Amino acid sequence: MTQVATDLVLAATDGDGVLTLTLNRPERRNGWSAELRDAYYARLTEADTDPAVRAVVVTGAGTTFCPGADTAHLGDLAREGAQLPETDVSVPRNFPKPIIAAINGACAGVGLVHALFCHVRFAADTAKFATSFSRRGLVAEYGISWTLPRMIGLENALDLMLSGRTFDAAEAKELGVVSRVVPRDDVLAAAQDYARDLARNCSPSAMAVIARQVFEDIDGSFDEAFARSHADVNRFIGGPDLREGLASFLEKRPPRFPPLT
Repeated sequence: MTQVATDLVLAATDGDGVLTLTLNRPERRNGWSAELRDAYYARLTEADTDPAVRAVVVTGAGTTFCPGADTAHLGDLAREGAQLPETDVSVPRNFPKPIIAAINGACAGVGLVHALFCHVRFAADTAKFATSFSRRGLVAEYGISWTLPRMIGLENALDLMLSGRTFDAAEAKELGVVSRVVPRDDVLAAAQDYARDLARNCSPSAMAVIARQVFEDIDGSFDEAFARSHADVNRFIGGPDLREGLASFLEKRPPRFPPLT
């Protein structure tokens, strides 16, 4: 059994059901490695089955979020005959609870890939972004060639991926790579406040289904999406989440939704 060094990703849960995960390799600027990946995925897997966790915030230790692959390992990838390790991205991709990125600094390459797996992204006003691949003699990896065009459009995605250029937080907001830009010192707190609102006021079961609906419907027809939504809504009609949502609204009190099962 592989031992996972979970100190590479720090975990802290508040009393409202918000889990904050911190990529914790500041001495390597949080450069991505197999060990960091395993620790991050292990934390998410634990959070998936923990009913006390209702939303997750991801950030980086020090002054960066994740600037891409750890440069110490890039030489290994350049060796003749080297292969990219098999990676199952279903853990972040299909995570059923909201993941909010608090991008506190440099976010590039595989770091950008994993930021895009988050459902909502907050960026520090000083953050810098890049796909980087073409400038390292690489191609788009981990499905970003599928994800990015659906977020920001074909031409914008081709611009960022072909050029590998650096762009700032203001342009990231304009393009739709992130949805919020806040002062650097406030980015983590802003993401946590947003996550806390979801944890306190939104049905975990409903949010899980909504996220699945969005990802399933993005490539299908309206008729397919309508049919699936009709079946999904029927699961909630008469159920505990809908009853609690209506009761809390009419009684003008905070909802008490059951945890995700």
